[in-house]
Amino acid sequence: MFKMLSFIKPYRIHASIAWMFMLIELLLELMLPFIIAKMIDDGIQELKLDVVIHWGLVLVAASIVVFLSGIINTFYAAYTSQNVGYDIREKLYSQIQSFSLSTLTRFQTSSLVTRLTNDVAQLQQTIFMGLRIMMKAPLLIAGAIIMSFIVNARLAMFFIIVVPLLLFFLVWIFKKAGTAFVSVQRRLDQINRIMRENLGAIRLIKVFSRKQYEIKRFNKESVSLQKQTISAFRLIETSTPITMLIMNFIIMTFLWFGSIQVQTNTATAGEIVALINYTTRIISFLSIFSMMIMIFSRAKASAGRIHEVMETKSDDLNMNVSFKKNRDVINHGHISFHHVSFQYPDAQEFALKNVSFEVKSGETLAIVGETGSGKSTIVQLIARLYDCSEGNLCIDGMNIEDFAVKSLRDDIGFVLQESHLFTGTIKDNIKWGNKLAAEEEVIEAAKSSQIHHNILKFKNQYDTLIGQKGVNLSGGQKQRLAIARALVRKPKILLLDDCTSALDVKTEAKLLQSIKPMKCTTIMITQKISTAMNADQILVMNKGEVVGCGNHEELIHNCYLYRQIYETQYGKE
Repeated sequence: MFKMLSFIKPYRIHASIAWMFMLIELLLELMLPFIIAKMIDDGIQELKLDVVIHWGLVLVAASIVVFLSGIINTFYAAYTSQNVGYDIREKLYSQIQSFSLSTLTRFQTSSLVTRLTNDVAQLQQTIFMGLRIMMKAPLLIAGAIIMSFIVNARLAMFFIIVVPLLLFFLVWIFKKAGTAFVSVQRRLDQINRIMRENLGAIRLIKVFSRKQYEIKRFNKESVSLQKQTISAFRLIETSTPITMLIMNFIIMTFLWFGSIQVQTNTATAGEIVALINYTTRIISFLSIFSMMIMIFSRAKASAGRIHEVMETKSDDLNMNVSFKKNRDVINHGHISFHHVSFQYPDAQEFALKNVSFEVKSGETLAIVGETGSGKSTIVQLIARLYDCSEGNLCIDGMNIEDFAVKSLRDDIGFVLQESHLFTGTIKDNIKWGNKLAAEEEVIEAAKSSQIHHNILKFKNQYDTLIGQKGVNLSGGQKQRLAIARALVRKPKILLLDDCTSALDVKTEAKLLQSIKPMKCTTIMITQKISTAMNADQILVMNKGEVVGCGNHEELIHNCYLYRQIYETQYGKE
């Protein structure tokens, strides 16, 4: 929690101004009952109208200053809290973006969304309340007790006995509530996960008529969240009636013993009124302690969750870079695997086992094999989304770990198996691959990916808005836009991870033909033998191992698995 508060440092001047006006507001509020006591004792009881008017004007002036101080304090408290929230969110998002894939798998996506939104909002609210009320409450309680001793020390002794006991009770409630709200935030993660899954797969849910099942699944988690939240709030709310009961007992005590002292002339009516006034102020701030406990408890839980992400050490893919040998660019795109093995984090088995092959500059390699055979893992290692567990992966004769990660990826075009498009125009989505691309380069990339003629049919052509995840495009159109986004980079190495599955044979053939003049080294994962046949060489994978490598004719005669795949698609003849 305290580490999160370090974000206030850049705004310490604004926070200090907020605190200064809070103190002015506090001091004047503490003086108001004292002024009222003076009006009663020196003015009303003595029947001196001029004294009543004098202290009345002082009371009005003090109230106006209290009002203005409150407004200024609120302004600077809001400014500080909003900016701190912005900074925390920015740093948290940057930290998440810096994670390697292996590090990112430690957190659920829904959990990261909750931390970026709800948890940051909790900290914002806590900082605002801290500058507005939370710091004021304990100071006012302490100040009210001190002023009570100044007014009437004998009666004020009741505060010394009761208030410390109440504070210990409230601290205990705070600790118990903190644990409860950690569970609430985790349950909220689960709610967000289900919502994200449902909204992403809404078409599938409708087609399979699974609406009722998904509603029940959501309701089950929602009820669990409701029960845990009620339990946490119930714990906090018990503090309010207990506090009110004890403080009302003090008021009754003041009235009882105060009336006795007034009768014996050891106290004045103004003093009793002032003591009751201070007691009601203490009650008012103790009564909001339940709200403060809730806010602090949730903020503590949220701060811990944010701190967990910020303190997570990502695998530094540049840590092994030798700066003497470091290269900034790929020169030719010659790729070679030397006895490479790879195991995903927390996996039981190796995804790749002793893989060796070579792709010369400008050549096309097709990779075929059953699902889970390690095809996608190969292209992810080339893009250095992961590092090899064993062996060496070299580009242009240099170990891939000797390249700066950003420079390496700047020379790679990567099209994932799932075509992910962003909300924006078609032009924006293509230029996402190269923000400096000219309009002619965007059109050239679209023509090469065989999507240009489809774009021209849209009313706004390249300025056509794409819905979230390309919802208003067909599967084939999304794949070709994703390929155009990779081609506009003019990569030295092009990685195509089964990204032409939605294209017909004719369109796919044209696309692959248009890529050849680019003279980039192409590695293409495919399920279609018709596509693989046109590659310079074909790599056949099975259970993480290379079981065949060569051209189509060689593999038909020498590789049993390749022949099986061929016969499945074309028949034995």
